[in-house]
Amino acid sequence: MLLVQVTHPQHGRRWAVRNPAGDRLLAAEFRLGTALAGDLAGFRKAVEAGADLPVAPRSPLAAPVDAWTEVWAAGVTYARSLTARMEESRNPDIYDRVYDADRPELFFKSLGWRVAGTGEPIAVRPDSRWDVPEPELAVVVAASGEIVGYTACNDVSSRSIEGDNPLYLPQAKSYLGATALGPGIRPAWEVADPYDLAFTISLTRDGTIRWRDAATTGRLHRRLDDLVGYLFRADLHPHGVVLSSGTCLVPDESVTLRPGDVVDIEIAEVGRLTNPVVSHHDATLRARRPTSPG
Repeated sequence: MLLVQVTHPQHGRRWAVRNPAGDRLLAAEFRLGTALAGDLAGFRKAVEAGADLPVAPRSPLAAPVDAWTEVWAAGVTYARSLTARMEESRNPDIYDRVYDADRPELFFKSLGWRVAGTGEPIAVRPDSRWDVPEPELAVVVAASGEIVGYTACNDVSSRSIEGDNPLYLPQAKSYLGATALGPGIRPAWEVADPYDLAFTISLTRDGTIRWRDAATTGRLHRRLDDLVGYLFRADLHPHGVVLSSGTCLVPDESVTLRPGDVVDIEIAEVGRLTNPVVSHHDATLRARRPTSPG
């Protein structure tokens, strides 16, 4: 099953449990942050509360996060990511050092309201000349620090901006349209081995596949719980957090995202995330702004 956020024609945006039979809408007051405020057992109880509810037809999906869910990411966790970051950078040795260091590279990626769900657009920056999609397995973590689920992430990145100077990383990684998650959250208890998940990516332009590649999480250089442990050092995440674990599928400099492209990411046992690419000034991006800070 998947924990999903749907856009229901009668009930508006609601959380649901999705299985082959359809969607079972959770209570209207269900919030991801509340379900993640405890531990794995509490999260499982909250999700499985929908197991006996009536089945509703499947509805379009939104990103599987609340408006203020924090999304973080890790970098240089695969050998290919190390090579790509060194190739793009004027300061390649810093990536070589972090790959083998005890402390991983972690950075803030997005708040939930900026995140695209499957079918929703991602964007390229107007001040970047080289932009790439990065398929990643993301972990959903409870306030206790326990991994409770998995989802797919597209960590859209400006390689030209980061390559100019590593201190530009926030601008290369964190902007409106730079993050997609979905299609939903696969509960951790349904994934036997997160280090043995095949994943693929394809970039389609004008109906033709421009770039395609495949890999497995077995190539991950770091433990997922180790990444989470560093994220929780000297910090609290009282409403849970999503942490994307890095990628090993990075296109070369002949491939860059353009408006009109479609990026498709699929991770075994987790699901398929599909996003069209638009200009950063597209009105659909600005429409994501929340109406209130609550």
